[in-house]
Amino acid sequence: MTTVAVYSPKNVGRVIDFYDDTGYEFLTIDSEETTLPSQVTGVIVDATTDFEQAVTLCRGIRKHRDSGVVLLLLIERHQVKELALREGVIDDFAVSPFDRTELAVRLQHLLARHGQPEEHSRIAIGPLMLDTDTYQASLAGTPMDLTYMEYELLKFLASHPGKVFSRETLLSRVWGYEYYGGARTVDVHIRRLRAKLGEAYDSLIQTVRSVGYKFGLPSELLDDSEEQADSQTIV
Repeated sequence: MTTVAVYSPKNVGRVIDFYDDTGYEFLTIDSEETTLPSQVTGVIVDATTDFEQAVTLCRGIRKHRDSGVVLLLLIERHQVKELALREGVIDDFAVSPFDRTELAVRLQHLLARHGQPEEHSRIAIGPLMLDTDTYQASLAGTPMDLTYMEYELLKFLASHPGKVFSRETLLSRVWGYEYYGGARTVDVHIRRLRAKLGEAYDSLIQTVRSVGYKFGLPSELLDDSEEQADSQTIV
């Protein structure tokens, strides 16, 4: 039997009622319950009451089980814009007012897709290669020794090449809203990443004065990578 976890701070009974004809087994979780039982293959997270808390829960679940579980987020229409740059946190979302049939089909589709072999996921930009399945990074073919947060920061920047992010945005997107460290945390991790990139490639992470940081290929590296057709694609 398919087991689905449900998080809803005020309407858990109503959410489960949407799926009363599906034959799924349901269990409820709270906002701190990011480590799920192994039999759980789907999670429904109600974000209509507290969006940031719901996203923090999703991020925590992803951290503990990056694969093997699908996440469906329930939101209000005005919250859609808040999903920007959070594409790696959830698998799908539904907008209130919720339709019983739509919710059932969305979840069934996600679970069915989850049961199929997934394509290997990589981010390749110039000399940098990130394997998002194995959390490994390599630079010009040489493996990099990164901490978890260094990898997550590098992956986030490399996933949005050329886009500038403030320190505050990086804190919220990479560390999460539950993290209360200051902007210095970002600077320290950027400095460590640049050291590990080495002099030849430390300019992959560029400082935008008075704003923040961005990922970009310097002209000499761009010239070297032009012959690679997929040098700046997310697979």
